[in-house]
Amino acid sequence: MLTVTVCAALSAAGLAVSFLTAWRRRFVAATRIAAISLVPIGLALSGLLGMFGDVARSIGSWAADLVLDPGVWIGFGVLAVSVVLYVVARVAGGRSARRGRAAEAAGGAPATGPGRSAAPVEGRRPGGSAPSPGGGEDFSDIEEILKKHGI
Repeated sequence: MLTVTVCAALSAAGLAVSFLTAWRRRFVAATRIAAISLVPIGLALSGLLGMFGDVARSIGSWAADLVLDPGVWIGFGVLAVSVVLYVVARVAGGRSARRGRAAEAAGGAPATGPGRSAAPVEGRRPGGSAPSPGGGEDFSDIEEILKKHGI
């Protein structure tokens, strides 16, 4: 009952300020003030103010249990371990996927590096150019690009 009385007093004070603002011919501001001043009594009469109080008490009780109850800390520890395991699995999966793509791109041939030469390709001429497949088409520029990328 005291809550409704306090909310009614707040709304009455807000409506008085709204009336004085309207008296000065600032109607838009007066309308805004009136709208805001009706909120406390509306919350009290609809029962929402009591519900907000219950929610605040429940959150406070949960927070007190969080600090004082070891079971809650164990639960957060289990959640942390779960997140760490998930991240480790993602990292490991990314590495194995990259290795698989690299092996697939290499086609199973050993990688060429400094001091190593690529395996000879069948059909190469001694001069280094590939034979032109039927019709005299020249693929030397494509060959150079593929060599440049190590393919």
